[in-house]
This record gives sequence, C-alpha cells and structure tokens, in this order.
Amino acid sequence: MDFTDALNPAILLSSVIYTLLGLVLFGASLWIAAKIAPFSIRKEIEDDQNTALGIMLGAMFIGIAIVISAAISG
Repeated sequence: MDFTDALNPAILLSSVIYTLLGLVLFGASLWIAAKIAPFSIRKEIEDDQNTALGIMLGAMFIGIAIVISAAISG
C-alpha cells in the first residue's frame, strides 16, 4: 500500500470507524468486567497493587485487539 492510498477518503473513513468501534469495545469490555467482578477493579489495581488483575485485564484487551485487527484486515 502506497502513502497515496492511505489518503483515499474511503480508506480513511473506514479506519476512523474501526478506531471508534475499537475504543467503544474496549470501554464496554472494561465496564462489563467491572460490573461482573465482585470487587472494585480500580481499588484492586491502584490501592492494593494487584498485579495479577492488571495482567488479566491487559490480556483481555490484547484479545479484543486481536479480534478487531482480524475484522479490519478482513
């Protein structure tokens, strides 16, 4: 893909749409994880320094990023 292809309005619009969709999915997944967890995720990570929970959330985000990447590349 050439740089001039990246300036194509259709490609640029689809990139913006997928970016917004990805951000919404990341936010929704964090919200769902916070709702189903029997504890405060924010308190566990910030105050109690729960490394395992941070690794779990990071792995969840990487998994979602892989799914979004596969959807974009089609």
